[in-house]
Amino acid sequence: MRNNDAGTRRHRLIYLLSVAHRRLQRWMAARPESEVTPAQAGLLFILGKQDGILMGEAGVALDMGPAGISGLVDRTVAAKLIERRADREDGRAFRIWLTPKGRTALAQAKLSAAEVNAALTEGFTAAEIDIVARWLTSIQDKFPRHSDE
Repeated sequence: MRNNDAGTRRHRLIYLLSVAHRRLQRWMAARPESEVTPAQAGLLFILGKQDGILMGEAGVALDMGPAGISGLVDRTVAAKLIERRADREDGRAFRIWLTPKGRTALAQAKLSAAEVNAALTEGFTAAEIDIVARWLTSIQDKFPRHSDE
């Protein structure tokens, strides 16, 4: 079903998406139990699924370019949540690993994410959330990353 209804053109989707993103990021960062930033939590989630991933692979998974992932890894290493080690096969590449402190922070981030997801979905049916998720995912397909980012 195509969305050509005149009533849908009145939604300010760009604005709504931008404000929602900023508010959610600020709210999550301001939570007292939040030991990590939302970006660091994302990195911990990636490492929770595949510890020892290449930095570049983590950047792709988080939709970040080389400079962005490098800065995020630097900050997360400084927080002692992860370690960066040279790759055994390619000395120019680095792999990142969770530390014990990082594993603890990951467990807390999972609990926090479950709470936030519950708040985000409150008042909506599973079918409605499926549509929202499909719409948000479609944005990634419609507006792919450029290779120079």
